[in-house]
Amino acid sequence: MLISLHVKNLALIKETEVSFREGLNILSGETGAGKSIIIGSINLALGARADKDMIRHGAEYALVELVFQLEDEDIIRRIQDMDIPVEEDGIVIIQRKIQLNRSICKVCGETVTTKQIKELAELLIDIHGQHEHQSLLYKKNHLEILDSFAAEELVPIKRELKDCYRWYTALKKELDEFQVDEGAKAKELSLAEFEYQEIEEARLVAGEDEELETQYRRMTNSRQLVEAASKVYSLLGAGANSVADAVGRAVRELRSIEEYDETAKELALELENIDGLVSDFNRSIAGYMSDMEFDESSFKEIEERLNLLNHMKLKYGGSIPAILQYQEGLEQRIEKLRNADAYQAKLEKELADTVRQLQGICEKASRVREKEAKKLSADMVQALTELNFLEVSFEIQVRRKEDYSVQGFDDVEFMISTNPGEPMKSLGSVASGGELSRIMLAIKTVLASRDRIPTMIFDEIDTGISGKTAWKVSEKLGVIAKNHQIICITHLPQIAAMADHHFMIAKKAEENATVTGIMEMNPEESVEELARMLGGESITDAVRENARELIHTARTKKEAV
Repeated sequence: MLISLHVKNLALIKETEVSFREGLNILSGETGAGKSIIIGSINLALGARADKDMIRHGAEYALVELVFQLEDEDIIRRIQDMDIPVEEDGIVIIQRKIQLNRSICKVCGETVTTKQIKELAELLIDIHGQHEHQSLLYKKNHLEILDSFAAEELVPIKRELKDCYRWYTALKKELDEFQVDEGAKAKELSLAEFEYQEIEEARLVAGEDEELETQYRRMTNSRQLVEAASKVYSLLGAGANSVADAVGRAVRELRSIEEYDETAKELALELENIDGLVSDFNRSIAGYMSDMEFDESSFKEIEERLNLLNHMKLKYGGSIPAILQYQEGLEQRIEKLRNADAYQAKLEKELADTVRQLQGICEKASRVREKEAKKLSADMVQALTELNFLEVSFEIQVRRKEDYSVQGFDDVEFMISTNPGEPMKSLGSVASGGELSRIMLAIKTVLASRDRIPTMIFDEIDTGISGKTAWKVSEKLGVIAKNHQIICITHLPQIAAMADHHFMIAKKAEENATVTGIMEMNPEESVEELARMLGGESITDAVRENARELIHTARTKKEAV
């Protein structure tokens, strides 16, 4: 679960930190207090698009840090399999620092990509906002919801389906490209044979270009190299004032006194070793200078060979290994074109076999979806009834499309009737904003029984609802919170009353600037906040008593489920 959120220099937030706990965590506050900034900061840490304008005015950077405590060993293993670190005791720390020119994401101190953060977020948290309500209007999302419900049985089938579909599309593409007229095939064969022969005649050897370039540089700069080497040789080994001559004289001087002192003898031996090293070096540099003799014909030969290699690289690949690999591909292509009829027949057979295999996997996936669609439909009717849909019918239609996709051949659509006697219609054509909000909550409730994601965030789940329906939504959140950590932003007192932990988001003036902060309230402060949410120009004792009654009612409802 999410155990803490730390935000610094983000929009109206100067710096704030909040610790969340198990159960239902409710966030409330006045309109404009900055509730959306809190959820926005969590989204930012989990890879949402960052903008430099989000940085608080006058600050150099913005920082968001999330700390998760994980207990599910399977989730921990899957995170580690993604090559993302997890600290001892299942702690995962996600940090994002937004600067003027870039942003940096880290997990447990290690820098990661935004893509990795998003993949990690899918295992840790489910954030549900207003745009998710609207996603129900689009039929393409219905298949994804059904597949989430059927994940345990469907995931291995979809993995098999993905591999088979990839092979199917590759075969289909190759066959389509191969089915051209004979004239085009003849031209392609002629070009492939020419390119193959050109590479063959070049007699390429891996590493040859690097060796030749080294020789070319040496020969091009041979005059400078020889001059420098000659100066070194004259200083060390040639002439009466060379180092070799000086060391030799020094050795003779020490030898003349070595019989009188053991230390002088040791120094003479040490100096003789130096004399030997100097002599060896002089022989090496003399050989180096002799190798530097410029050969015009050799230089021209190397230059021509390098020109050929560079031409081949430019034409067929950036390196000799790449050219040789390209040649291998040419050889295979030539073989296919020379035996075009046989190869096309082979492709057609492979494609037909793959289609039969793909059809079988799609049928297997479809059977699972049809079976699970009935279960999900029944669960949805129950969940919707509990959310104050008095007369509701819900059905998931699984139809077959003519073509295949990586998801199979199923077309899934949610159908609903919210009034007795009305025909079933597509969900997007009948549901109002408030109904969509409750339908999505029903889906989340049903999926929660199979979902292992530990934390769920609800923003604007109470859109378009009030009264008895608000209580129903409140009760449903309380049910989900028994097995998941829930963080919910609300403006309805019925939902806030159900809180296990209640947080206030408030805006205040500080040092001639407006700042937003968040704090957990004690029971009496929570009563005052509920009284504010109940409305009225002034908070009277009667309003406070009403707030206490709401909390008591919510507690009773929680104990009853």
